[in-house]
Amino acid sequence: MHIKAKKMAFGGLLLALSVICMILGSVIETGTLFLLAAASFFVGIIFREFGRRTAAAFYVAGVLLGLILAPNKLYVATYGAMGFFILAEETAWERLSGWNAGVRKKTAALWGIRYAVFNLIYIPAVLFFQGLLFARTLSFWVTAGILAAGQAVLWLYVGAYGYVQRELWGKVRGHFFRA
Repeated sequence: MHIKAKKMAFGGLLLALSVICMILGSVIETGTLFLLAAASFFVGIIFREFGRRTAAAFYVAGVLLGLILAPNKLYVATYGAMGFFILAEETAWERLSGWNAGVRKKTAALWGIRYAVFNLIYIPAVLFFQGLLFARTLSFWVTAGILAAGQAVLWLYVGAYGYVQRELWGKVRGHFFRA
């Protein structure tokens, strides 16, 4: 399989930035979620530039390098969940683009897929790993509040990802891929 040098170098650069974001999450505790989200956004950039298979390889490499290099393995698991969500969302969008339906139906279907994938990851994590995440078992109402808050956080995460792809990466990508 022939891989272009520019593609490999760009992927390696973004992979290094992803791992640096994971490591910095351990150093800058107040910005952990921001840095892990930024690291997972690189998965989406690779997906849009080079396709699903390259993005999946990038994601696996990010998780493996994070396990080797990052001091806090819980942050690597969080990056893994966020990166998986980005892969699933981009794959869903790619599949829905071929669907012969109106924009509203596609948008509604994409949001349904987003919430389904997110909740398949988030709900078991909150319910089964409470001792790891919160240092104790939570009451029913606190757990319900955390689950509800996660739904709002998903909306913010998707909005931030869309902004990064549309505004930031859309303006910067021309500087990386000149002929």
